[in-house]
Amino acid sequence: MLYSRLAEKIESLNTASISEERRTILQPLIEFIQAKVDTKQIVNLNFICTHNSRRSHLSQAWAQATGAYFGIENLFCYSAGTEATALFPVAAKTLANSGFKVETLSQEENSIYSIKYSENQHPIIGFSKTITSAFNPQSGFAAIMTCSSADKGCPFIVGAEKRIPITYEDPKISDGTPQQSKKYEERSVQIATEMKFIFSQIKL
Repeated sequence: MLYSRLAEKIESLNTASISEERRTILQPLIEFIQAKVDTKQIVNLNFICTHNSRRSHLSQAWAQATGAYFGIENLFCYSAGTEATALFPVAAKTLANSGFKVETLSQEENSIYSIKYSENQHPIIGFSKTITSAFNPQSGFAAIMTCSSADKGCPFIVGAEKRIPITYEDPKISDGTPQQSKKYEERSVQIATEMKFIFSQIKL
């Protein structure tokens, strides 16, 4: 069971707003997940951007939560960057505002967060890490490229079974402006809506 506020947030997302062009972009990920579900295999998804600080974490959290919402079993979502920096605090706060329970486990340059979507499920451990980090799966995963610079800069992801570009505009452009919270929420809602659409298409 998801936290009630988070479940309500997911219910409120309007997947009809997703354009046909975006649906075409999302289709390869739907097919990857469906193939794993059909053969009762673990579904490993690794969301990758340049710094593993914003879009990749938002995607990881929303994929794990919406997958649980639709009853997808053996789903494990990860995130990584072409370089490690830190999970940007505003991204973590945006998830908390949506109904995730976010707790700072260690406060340092690359802080570690517990991001829970359900009372009785393992939390997502949020911190910045590179693609080669031992924390992430080493083979049999889909590498979902959430930013165009990581997609162009990383033509080959070691161990990836499938590479799927699903890119998003970086909310970082709003950092330090009065629009910051609004822009992060907009990007979070866009990602959440697309993840809801993806998992709504999976036949169990």
